[in-house]
Amino acid sequence: MAFVFTFFFLSCVSNVWGNNPKSTEIDGNIYLDNITRILDRLLDGYDNRLRPGFGGPVTEVKTDIFVTSFGPVSDVEMEYTMDVFFRQTWIDERLKFEGPIEILRLNNLMVSKIWTPDTFFRNGKRSISHNMTTPNKLFRIMQNGTILYTMRLTINAECPMRLMNFPMDGHACPLKFGSYAYPMSEIVYTWKKGPLFSVEVPEESSSLLQYDLIGQTVSSERLKSNTGEYVIMTVHFHLQRKMGFFLIQTYIPCIMTVILAQVSFWINKESVPARTVFGITTVLTMTTLSISARHSLPKVSYATAMDWFIAVCFAFVFSALIEFAAVNYFSTLQANRELRKVAAIKAAQEAAEAGRSDGESSSDASSMLKKRMNSTTHFERPAEVFPNPPVNAQAFLQQGSAVPSNNLLTGTSIIDKYSRILFPLSFGAFNLVYWIVYLTKDTMEMTRDSV
Repeated sequence: MAFVFTFFFLSCVSNVWGNNPKSTEIDGNIYLDNITRILDRLLDGYDNRLRPGFGGPVTEVKTDIFVTSFGPVSDVEMEYTMDVFFRQTWIDERLKFEGPIEILRLNNLMVSKIWTPDTFFRNGKRSISHNMTTPNKLFRIMQNGTILYTMRLTINAECPMRLMNFPMDGHACPLKFGSYAYPMSEIVYTWKKGPLFSVEVPEESSSLLQYDLIGQTVSSERLKSNTGEYVIMTVHFHLQRKMGFFLIQTYIPCIMTVILAQVSFWINKESVPARTVFGITTVLTMTTLSISARHSLPKVSYATAMDWFIAVCFAFVFSALIEFAAVNYFSTLQANRELRKVAAIKAAQEAAEAGRSDGESSSDASSMLKKRMNSTTHFERPAEVFPNPPVNAQAFLQQGSAVPSNNLLTGTSIIDKYSRILFPLSFGAFNLVYWIVYLTKDTMEMTRDSV
């Protein structure tokens, strides 16, 4: 008797605590039946063509964005790409329910059966909703009728860029979205977590090569059109360009080319082939650098900061070539001037000797001997005939030739002496002003954009 009582007691306990598989299965079926009845009751008489509170209060849609991947950014197309979780929350009192759970976690099949906001991206060029392996959509309904709707999107949006300060420029790329059909008298968008935390961009999500993502700001504005007044939500992603690539590929080669052009000032002016090669080579190098620097930029109609730097470097290189042409021209001009002086001296000497020879025709033998002594070479003439001959001319006369010696073409030109000082100082002053102006301007623009 005691054994039967004990067995009966244990059976009751197991049924109470749910250890009976049949009891658990029955409870699960009851639970599922309750959820099914709740969903059927929610959709009973539900019209997904009408917004919540149709004909009554304005529907408020709260939004926030979580960026999973930002980039790349295209300067040529002036656009950027990012992957986001786009979340929208609103209240639909028609979907209130009471049941054993507080939140109904449903799949994307429920989305097509209820009303959802007609949100679109105003500056989006191409947007993709991910569907692998199933549509990447999260849908939840709370007991009070609050709905959470999340989608995973890849958005390609336009980013207007002003490249005046390129490559020391920064940009604020916008993402604008709002309702396509409902004016603000029916739908109003707000930020769910406030203006500071509604857009989250983890540091590891940025995959940019030429830019640093330094922050983001959110705002909202109103847009009036022929069909009504709409609320536009805007997110600005602030980007700052990295200069490392352009320093290596453009700035340093340009500086080295200008320095190479100035080396020609230290080569003797009679080395015409060497200095000509220096000048022409550096000019062609600057031309190649200026062409290659434009390949990574759109065809804008204004000059960028890099264009100004390349133009000034090209001017320095070209001026070095013109400087050698000036040195060669003035050296040749000086040599020709010395030749004319020598020719004038020689002509005057021959005229004087001809006059003396006519006066000595009737003199005696001693006078003839004196004439022979005076009729020696032109360069052994008495000093009183030409008391102050030019130094260079005297050198020519002493050599007994009317051809200018190499001493006139050798030595350092005064133009080269000044160029050795003025060119480096001018180029250094230009670099100092250039970097101070553009780096300061870039810092000021970043501060203004962040404000």
